[in-house]
Amino acid sequence: MGKSGLLWIGICALLLLQMANVGVLGWGNEGHYTVCKIAEGYLSEEASAAVKELLPDSAEGYLANVCTWPDDIRRDPAYRWSASLHFVNTPDFECNYDYCRDCHDSFGHKDVCAPAAIYNYTNQLKSFYQEPKYNLTEALMFLSHIIGDVHQPMHCGFIGDLGGNRIALTWYNETTNLHRVWDDKIIESAVKTFYGSDLTVMIQSIQKNIANVWANDISSWERCKYNETVCPNKYASESISGACKYAYRNATSGSTLGDDYFLSRLPVVEERLAQAGIRLAATLNRIFASPVKIAEA
Repeated sequence: MGKSGLLWIGICALLLLQMANVGVLGWGNEGHYTVCKIAEGYLSEEASAAVKELLPDSAEGYLANVCTWPDDIRRDPAYRWSASLHFVNTPDFECNYDYCRDCHDSFGHKDVCAPAAIYNYTNQLKSFYQEPKYNLTEALMFLSHIIGDVHQPMHCGFIGDLGGNRIALTWYNETTNLHRVWDDKIIESAVKTFYGSDLTVMIQSIQKNIANVWANDISSWERCKYNETVCPNKYASESISGACKYAYRNATSGSTLGDDYFLSRLPVVEERLAQAGIRLAATLNRIFASPVKIAEA
């Protein structure tokens, strides 16, 4: 291999390492906990039983307690390969998502992105009632986490700014970047400002909105075309559309974001958390439907 080839591999490796370290790998802990806590309330009996059987002891019986695991292990050399599974980047200023165009890692390997990972771990979990061939505990934790990730608009953001990580700005009086605003800062500010610094109260508020404000939307949130078990391309398309409409708008490098941005974007964040939780539950319900029910369908 020539020097230019080695140089290109080195550049790609450096980019992948950079992406693993700049915060492209999740809602914050609060966001992932919220998604999985919402999902727990919509699991069928079969799905709830299967989930509890697969959960590690550290979960203490609750899926929400291990929904950050894929972020927790991302710097472990044994899991460095998973960095590209948490997001999908779209070409700069393209406010639409296309699987064939966009689902690849920084080396150009196809089918390495959040939607592909969701399909993969869904298929692994479908073997639950068969002779296990996979680590289904890890598959459950990855799936639950990445379904949350793909609903965060900046996880489907532009490649040029690494989903907003390169857009340095100020959030009130704090120096941060646009990706972190959507991962953490909006949720943290909401919990502090409106929910008495108690995440549980925020989750309860979102749950009430699901039951009342969004009640008529739940069936459309859950539904996938062609009777698919999961439809992450739909979720990614929504996210990049939302990134262009809400996240990137009025948020340029060097800008200061305050009340106007926060108050107008918080409803978007809360709805995406709700959608992710409902869709995670619907996916797990379809995956773990008993073989008898599947045969009768």
